Amino acid sequence: MSAADSGGRVTVVGLGPGDPRLLTEAARAALDAAQDLIGYHPYVARVPERAGLVRHATDNRVELDRARHALELAAAGRRVAVVSGGDPGVFAMAAALFEAIEHGPREWRALDIRVEPGITAMLAAAARLGAPLGGDFCALSLSDNLKPWEVVTARLEAVFRAGFAVALYNPISSARPWQLGRALALAAEILPATTPVIFARAVTRPDESVRVLTLAEARTAPADMATMILIGTAATRLIEREGQVPFVYTPRSVAG
Repeated sequence: MSAADSGGRVTVVGLGPGDPRLLTEAARAALDAAQDLIGYHPYVARVPERAGLVRHATDNRVELDRARHALELAAAGRRVAVVSGGDPGVFAMAAALFEAIEHGPREWRALDIRVEPGITAMLAAAARLGAPLGGDFCALSLSDNLKPWEVVTARLEAVFRAGFAVALYNPISSARPWQLGRALALAAEILPATTPVIFARAVTRPDESVRVLTLAEARTAPADMATMILIGTAATRLIEREGQVPFVYTPRSVAG
């Protein structure tokens, strides 16, 4: 029996930022149909246990092994859900799955492969404040696990100079305590000290916290891997509100 005839399927599912109300109906249906659940253990833990669902939780640095395991199960006829926080196509499992397909057995290409999108952290964080990503923006990961730090800094400098708002994923960890400081120092060489910087931690989850700082203040602010950093542009605006966090938006218009 070929992989195409096995009846197996791999669906890469975006779980959204944390609040179960933000899980799409299509993603929920994929989880309900799955026989096997594969993912980084905090994401697997977000899916309720039920009869008939086999859970395969793994460490955070085994993306390709995780993807190959999912494909092997699907080739054997299993319905597999591979889960990611946020959106699976944003620094998450969808890319790892397709990399495994490209370099794996040719029969994997005939499998039923689906990707169910989710609300990624930068969009959930931006929505809390207004529209800080309302103009042109980009997303960068500060992790150098999969690319050299020199590539990260070259990209950062390019987007700061080009006037993009920037969403920084994976800003800091116990193994990488210095990289966020370097990124903010680079921003300070190019952008005004008053540029708004948002530190949004665990957005939509019970321990959520959101702070709006200036670039000058942000350079000494604490963060962790649950923190999304949004760096505005020279044009990003604050609308102050008495006793509340200000609205933040980046205009879509750019003066010629």
